[in-house]
Amino acid sequence: MTSDNEIDIKEAFHRAQKGHNNKAKLVTSLKSRYNKLEDKTLFHEEFVHYLKYAMIVYKREPAVENVIEFVARFATSFQSSPRPEEDEQPEGEEEDEEAEDDHPFLSFIFNFLLESHKASSHAVRFRVCQLINKLLGSMAENAQIDDDLFDHIHQAMLVRVTDKFPNVRIQASLAMTRLQQPKDPDCPTINAYMLILENDSNAEVRRAVLSCIAMSPLTLPKVIKRTRDIKENVRKLAYQVLADKVHIKALTIAQRVSLLQQGLHDTSEAVRDVVCTRLLPAWLLRVDGDIIEMLHRLDVENCSQTALETLKAIFTNMPPEELVQDRMRLDNRKLIPVDCLSCENVLYWRALCEFIKAKGDDGDEMLEQVLPDAATYGDYLYRYLKAVPLLSEEQRADFTQLELVMTKEFISQQLIHLIGCLDTNEEGGRKRVLAVLQEMLALPHTPSSLVSLLTEKLLTLIPDDDRCIQTVAEIISDVREPIMEVNRPVDEKENRRQQVQLAEVKVRILEAKHTLEECIAAEEFSRAAELKDSITELENRRNLIVQEMAESCQPADKEVRAEKNDPETLLRCLTMCAELLKQMSMKTRIGPTISALISSLILPSIANAHPAVRNMAVACLGTCTLHSKDLAKTHLVLLLQISQLDEVKIRITSLRAIIDLLLLFGFQLLSEAAGPENGVSSQSPDRQEENGDLPEDSAQTILLMLSEFLDSEVSDLRTETAEGLAKLMYAGRITSSKILSRLVLLWYNPVTEDDTRLRHCLGVFFQLYARESRVNQEVVEESFLPSVRTLLNAPATSPLAEVDINNVVELLVELTRPSILIKPPSNTEVCVHDYLAVRMCGEMLKDPTAPEVRLYTKTLSNLELSRDETTRKDLQTLLLQLVQEVKDRVCLRALDKMISQLDSKEQAEVLSATALQPLDVNADELATDDASKSAKRTKRGQRKVCAAKGSKKPGRRTESSEESDGENVPESVPVVRPSRRAKTAALEKTKLDLNPLINQEANIS
Repeated sequence: MTSDNEIDIKEAFHRAQKGHNNKAKLVTSLKSRYNKLEDKTLFHEEFVHYLKYAMIVYKREPAVENVIEFVARFATSFQSSPRPEEDEQPEGEEEDEEAEDDHPFLSFIFNFLLESHKASSHAVRFRVCQLINKLLGSMAENAQIDDDLFDHIHQAMLVRVTDKFPNVRIQASLAMTRLQQPKDPDCPTINAYMLILENDSNAEVRRAVLSCIAMSPLTLPKVIKRTRDIKENVRKLAYQVLADKVHIKALTIAQRVSLLQQGLHDTSEAVRDVVCTRLLPAWLLRVDGDIIEMLHRLDVENCSQTALETLKAIFTNMPPEELVQDRMRLDNRKLIPVDCLSCENVLYWRALCEFIKAKGDDGDEMLEQVLPDAATYGDYLYRYLKAVPLLSEEQRADFTQLELVMTKEFISQQLIHLIGCLDTNEEGGRKRVLAVLQEMLALPHTPSSLVSLLTEKLLTLIPDDDRCIQTVAEIISDVREPIMEVNRPVDEKENRRQQVQLAEVKVRILEAKHTLEECIAAEEFSRAAELKDSITELENRRNLIVQEMAESCQPADKEVRAEKNDPETLLRCLTMCAELLKQMSMKTRIGPTISALISSLILPSIANAHPAVRNMAVACLGTCTLHSKDLAKTHLVLLLQISQLDEVKIRITSLRAIIDLLLLFGFQLLSEAAGPENGVSSQSPDRQEENGDLPEDSAQTILLMLSEFLDSEVSDLRTETAEGLAKLMYAGRITSSKILSRLVLLWYNPVTEDDTRLRHCLGVFFQLYARESRVNQEVVEESFLPSVRTLLNAPATSPLAEVDINNVVELLVELTRPSILIKPPSNTEVCVHDYLAVRMCGEMLKDPTAPEVRLYTKTLSNLELSRDETTRKDLQTLLLQLVQEVKDRVCLRALDKMISQLDSKEQAEVLSATALQPLDVNADELATDDASKSAKRTKRGQRKVCAAKGSKKPGRRTESSEESDGENVPESVPVVRPSRRAKTAALEKTKLDLNPLINQEANIS
């Protein structure tokens, strides 16, 4: 028997399995025994002997985990404890300490583990990596190991991070944490970590690397990229790592904006919560809590929406009393002084007012503390907008002046947005704001970038549509035909004639006065009286001529209306018109005022030489046609011509208008526009093509044009066309398997790999369309064979040759599953998969030796067939014929399996259980070659739709470590929660005890 403070190895391992035992005491007792031994070899061998019992267990049993923890503590207990004065010691003593750090037992354990890391058992490899991780992690921060041992550990773990089992890779990655050298650009550990982050198929492995990778300029972009990982947990951890380890100054402005934009719009609520509660507070902490300063670190002028959402997230987690703190430095009128206005504080002011306004009645009192009354704010806005300069072409060449004006325009936009937060219930304030908006719209020097926003805010203050139309029409009239004063030029001939007349009158007056004096002297008083009247008349005439001469010398100004047709004026008027039409209710019909605008402004502008004017005019015309079916019939041909002939941007605008018209009025509009003699048809284009009743310039022409657009080299036009066709199909305006096949192939085409909007739009459309109704699933089923044939026949030079046909077939099978329908059919009803099975059997019978027969036979076993007896018998007959025709052994085995399933009574359950579901490479530790290939295809742009996530493909379930358990557990079924006592009893039953194994081995020996 040993003494009380000593314990033998077997007893130590027995006690270490129990979680309640004090491992520190066990370590001390065993260490005391070890130190008294002269020959350590037997102790080493016996220790390893008992350790092996734990290393062959792969499952994370509590007893095994306790033993592993005990071994790590015991092995590292031989290290010398760090001393504060270590740095001041001489070199000789440092070398002695290095020798002490490399304790024989610790070196022996490391060597044993390194020799075992290539074992064939994945359990042993897992425990080796786990022990090395715990040993290195238990060492002191300033611990040192031998260079050779360091290299051996390094090389072994670099091999294990490529292990087949994810849990081994996880522990190997964690074990290399302390082996990193961030300052070395060629560090193998860092390079291995970055390779894992990019390529490892298991999400838990990527999470493990994220948790331990050192931050450096080399690794930061890789960590940021994981914020766009496919798995929610990886994205969440990536944001946590960035919040805890990366200073805001280490990120570029583009990276900060991108992180906020993606994080705040993430599909996972948990990720959004991490951004709001971890990332933003960490950034604020690093700028001393100054929100305005943090906005300086973002590009608020070019990403104002992201900045607003960021501020909203900050305000949500802020107490109400802190919201009204004067961060904007408002004056006594509750306004920011004009000299203190900046992009950041005005955006903060707007975000704060909008956030408080959204609280409703609860925020009225707080809103009054940060925003003045409407009349005061209207005067403030008017003074600032009047001061915004309008640059000439020469001034625009000066970047400093241009930047200053752009800043003022941004501030003006935010101030205009604040109008929506004002209390406009008071009549005087509302009238003042309306007057300011109308005057600013009419002023020629108002920047064009503010016209749309000013019009929008003006229309929100006028509730009546008719009054809105009248107000905007008057402003457009004043802008396009302003009142101008015309100067009349002085007529020199008329002026000379008046001077001659004046001289003549003056001479006659002098002669009359002389004659009057003579008559008075001769006492001819009657004659004198006549001369006096004559003189008075001449003087009046002289005064009249002088007055006329004075008026002619000062040319008069005449007020006239002059029409302006320059591009800037037309664009300003069209922008106001477009905003008006956008705000109008769809029930409001085209009246005389709008008709006058169409004839005098919109239609003439379509022929304008300036592209921006034409584009806005097309947008206005398209919006007008939505309010009037007659107008749509009249101008549809014009829109079609524009969509084919003009510049790309204008073609896209016209295409949007055409799609909107077809969504609203349907293809029936085409037949009516073509002429009443052609009749009216509401059938789908496919059936219209079969009937051939419609004229050539109707539905067929439209679909042909859209098909050509799908092949366009211009990505924007191609994307807009695909989105429009998807809308038309989802709305039921088109029922075409050909178009659906084109969209599926476009989605998989590597050419569209970088077109994120197209990929996202079609990915959402396929799932929604197939789930909507069985009719839609029938369209998908009809597109199955054409899509497969197109891919099989694609030449080697075509991008479609790179597409994996198995992936496309899997998508179409998932989309046609009866179980994904919103209203699933009964089991006895014939389903779409029944028809698909018959189609594939017929295709195989055409050529039983074709290479695609394997693809079809594999797909047959993945279908969800109904229980209809007739369908089952027909399918069984076809399968029997195929067995006689097909010679390939793999295909014959699949066909025999299918026949046996049809013969069984429970074939429906079997087929349902074996239904192929999207394979999650992270869910199974045995990552097969197919899974790795699928992951590579996904990187290239090929997609896989997870239409039915509830069921999983059955397979051999392997045990995993706790880091990867979350990936292997299927969705739980709600059950009654057991009592605590029952759970404790169940846990005791499942605990693994190593003692019987050890005792059995001892008895045998």
